[in-house]
Amino acid sequence: MDVKIYANVHRTKKNNEKYRVTYTIDGTTFKHTDSFGEIPAGPGDKLFMDTLPVQHTDGGIELVRRGVEVYCLRRLTLIEKVRREHKLPKTTRGDIRGLMSIEEEWFRRVTGDFLVMRRMILAHRSLLKTHQQLVNKAKALSESERVLLKPAISFIEKQMEEMAKKIDEEIVRRYPDYGRLVDELGIRGNIKAQVALAELIPYLDQPMGLRKMANLLGVFRPVRGGKKIHSGHLRRALQGLAASANNTTVFQLTARMEKEVLSRIWTTYRMEARGRLAMPAQG
Repeated sequence: MDVKIYANVHRTKKNNEKYRVTYTIDGTTFKHTDSFGEIPAGPGDKLFMDTLPVQHTDGGIELVRRGVEVYCLRRLTLIEKVRREHKLPKTTRGDIRGLMSIEEEWFRRVTGDFLVMRRMILAHRSLLKTHQQLVNKAKALSESERVLLKPAISFIEKQMEEMAKKIDEEIVRRYPDYGRLVDELGIRGNIKAQVALAELIPYLDQPMGLRKMANLLGVFRPVRGGKKIHSGHLRRALQGLAASANNTTVFQLTARMEKEVLSRIWTTYRMEARGRLAMPAQG
């Protein structure tokens, strides 16, 4: 019989740099582990969680390889909402019981490919953030002081370029349609734009329509009086990609440009995916 398991990842009190995984099947008995890979789940079982930190990527991949269906919550804000509605305590167990009351449609299934690419993208994003911080600090220094930071900035730039190349090589292997999209958008050779596309591709592989994808990327304005709920890092990736595809800057972008680029990406990817599914099996 297939089992549903619910888990929550939280930092330990002894060392805030470490994470602890608490999980349950029935909402009554809770167990703890240091890795998702140690959760006793097998083929056909489903694991639902709020989020899977990048530090636990290997454990998540191990579960997927085992045949476990791994799901992450689409919006973390739902936890707080459910906690209020059910008057649950703001504790690990309270959060897990909240997860158990959320319908499955609010969870996104993740694959090994998704987890690998997400880890690489996060590494590149971390380098980009460090680079921007150094550049900003250099602007505030005198010329003689600025010279001292130049080697560090150059080193980070080389690291960013190397990571971008690795991302490009890895995503071509895992998502063959990526190459077609690079040519479709005319961004081949534009490392920043290709990394932005690589960040979006794993989400295009999710079973969602164009409208939902647009909402996830924050393309549409919320209903009057409503709050815009979207992924900030995916929105920035779309903006960078749209700017490159339109040969303009992010500040000169229009909503129409963003919608058109997203539509081209989504349509091309879906057409390629249908083509793959329609191909007769080999052998």
